[in-house]
Amino acid sequence: MENITLDSLSEEINKIKDRNAKVEAEKAWETSMHRKISILILTYMIISLVMYFLDFDKPFLNAIIPTSWYLLSTLSISFLKKRYINKYTSKRG
Repeated sequence: MENITLDSLSEEINKIKDRNAKVEAEKAWETSMHRKISILILTYMIISLVMYFLDFDKPFLNAIIPTSWYLLSTLSISFLKKRYINKYTSKRG
């Protein structure tokens, strides 16, 4: 059997705390407004460039449409996620 010491337990606890902090930070990023705005800007820029090089009329104006749909999808997905979680947890409890 492994020789368990207070130091080894403390080290394991610190590893778990570090991992949990990383998971919490990643979750915070996934749900952050900063991430959504960054993706929104990048989406607009890429779509604008694609439309420009494909010779669309008014590519910088027309790129607003798919970018807006991205924004709407992120807002509605959050709503649907909350609804799903509430429904799922009420069935289990």
